[in-house]
Amino acid sequence: MIRKITGGRRQGYAERSWGFVVRWWDRKPEERATWRLEPLVKVGPLRFGMNPDEVASALDGAVAHVSQGLGSGMGWGRYTKWGVTAVYGENNGLVAVSIDAMDGPLVRLGNIDLIARTPSEVRADLQDLALRQKVSVRVNWSGDPEVEAWGISMGAAQEQGLTPEGYVQRLDTMITSTLVVGPELAKNPYGSEPVSRWRDVRDEPPHPGTWPMRAGQERQCWDWTPLESVGPLRFGMKPQEVAAALSEEPTTRHGRYPFGAPWEDLGQWVLQEDRFDHVGVSAHYASGFSWPPTLGAVTIHGRTGPQVEFAGIQLIGRSVTTVDAALTQHVEERDIGLVLGCGGDLGVDGLNMFVRASRAGDVLVSEARFCQEQWEDHG
Repeated sequence: MIRKITGGRRQGYAERSWGFVVRWWDRKPEERATWRLEPLVKVGPLRFGMNPDEVASALDGAVAHVSQGLGSGMGWGRYTKWGVTAVYGENNGLVAVSIDAMDGPLVRLGNIDLIARTPSEVRADLQDLALRQKVSVRVNWSGDPEVEAWGISMGAAQEQGLTPEGYVQRLDTMITSTLVVGPELAKNPYGSEPVSRWRDVRDEPPHPGTWPMRAGQERQCWDWTPLESVGPLRFGMKPQEVAAALSEEPTTRHGRYPFGAPWEDLGQWVLQEDRFDHVGVSAHYASGFSWPPTLGAVTIHGRTGPQVEFAGIQLIGRSVTTVDAALTQHVEERDIGLVLGCGGDLGVDGLNMFVRASRAGDVLVSEARFCQEQWEDHG
């Protein structure tokens, strides 16, 4: 979903309060509940093994505003009022609880606050506690701590704030979230069903827990012709042509079968994305009813990708708020429109380009996705 904005920053960020966005701004910080984590047993009022009705009752009758499969096993429900998602196993028993960074309860493990903090600080606290308790800490798919003995897998999300006028804006900082699980999932929280049905991370690029940044002088400088090309990549190229233009074979490839599980052996596997880590770009392909797939969009990675400018604005590897402010000023001075992508990514109307946010440890840097005219970006 893409939203067009015609009134600059004030109107644009007001329109981000869509139905599926948690209204954290309506809750004062002191109104956030504080929950205790009893590892592998319960978190706050939610005990592993509860059924959906018991969870709703424990949450003061809260309704799961977004749900899938509740009551039929292997389901999940998002309780927007509380900022949590409950995941249920085959017997409708609670097996995992995801706590949001921006408005979930402030979960405590011992004396450690797990939620809405700087990720590196939480990592240090967990490692210190693990050393004292003689348990091991590993790195999960997102580069954050995961501790089997406590049934926790940490995560992080982009912090958001309010402008002086009271409108939502994305910030340059990451804050912590967490997934807490029962004993049956503690060994591999995100790799186990039913969590993998709720949040499938198999196509996410794994992080080792470090986020190296390529220096500005080490980056290539690419030209961009809106809706036509970026650097050596022209929209409409076939995958082999993309690899040849970049002089690099894909680091990873992602695709799908047209019918999906459980019929994954039927039909032609469709390539959706090639990731080129040396250059620092991802190529996204449109297939439709044609074959082979053709290049429809290019993402320039924020930490490592080439530099691209628009109207004198460097789009890649800078603070996200700096680029957002520069784009907003550009369109306001010219009385043209802004557009917002699914994740709040900002762009200029008519260019089909979106400034995205890429994690660099505790902060975020800007990256950008450049698309052909008919490409509908979904984040």
